[in-house]
Amino acid sequence: MTQRSGQRVDHEPHAARRLIVTSDDFGAAIAVNEAVERAHRHGILTAASLMVSGDAAADAVERAKAMPKLGVGLHLVLVEGRPTLPAEQVPDLVDATGLFRADMVRAGITIFAKPAARRQLLAEVEAQFAAFAATGLPLDHVNAHKHFHLHPTIASAILRVGPRYGMKSVRAPIEPRDVLAQIEPAANGVDVARLWALLVRRRMRAAGMTVPDQVFGLAWSGAMNAARMRALIARLPDGLTEIYTHPATDDHYPGHAPGYGYRDELAALIDPLAHEALLRERIRQGSFTDFA
Repeated sequence: MTQRSGQRVDHEPHAARRLIVTSDDFGAAIAVNEAVERAHRHGILTAASLMVSGDAAADAVERAKAMPKLGVGLHLVLVEGRPTLPAEQVPDLVDATGLFRADMVRAGITIFAKPAARRQLLAEVEAQFAAFAATGLPLDHVNAHKHFHLHPTIASAILRVGPRYGMKSVRAPIEPRDVLAQIEPAANGVDVARLWALLVRRRMRAAGMTVPDQVFGLAWSGAMNAARMRALIARLPDGLTEIYTHPATDDHYPGHAPGYGYRDELAALIDPLAHEALLRERIRQGSFTDFA
């Protein structure tokens, strides 16, 4: 079966290669939400990770409810964003402006070393899961902004809270650099987060979570253009793969990351040649829920 909207491409005899294509930062801005809707309806996007306290979260939820085949997950924000709880309830997690700290190293040390910060972390994680549940959307997956869930204390909080809200799938960003090197030799570098990602995958799978075998998007974060997307599809390893992206209809929306090619990433997701590559390679596509 081939389905253009949402890009479910099913060829059961060749289901060894399975692919989820995700957009992070759903709800961050209208420009992101527009891109998610366009990439799902007219491209290869099958999942999106929702920032429940994002500036355009309500708009994202409204759009998601009109796209029932889009797998929507929780994009936990614990750095560089707005807390779901009032800032005075999470004082060790926020700066003087009431926003989460931007310094991940310092924030990570505080969360690990300070009992009060750990209690606040647990409360904030619970609040974000509860906010997602309040949308009425099924929970497709869980990950975190800047992959902060690789922090062992944050991973523990997610494992403590998530299953009560139906969490069944989690991202562990383990990127096969040998595949990237086949496309662009300079991309075969050292992934300093790999060890933490391997530990998270082991912990999550031990808890019964579905975790992709490999994830692409780390080395080319903000730079996943059409040529790279097509090359990845052509070299997709066996097993369950996630390719995560950051599409938007505007490269300079409020809160954008400097240097990110958001419109290029949208172009990669709606590229007809990418869809043709999925058909040619006979890759089965879907959301996390489809493969859980």
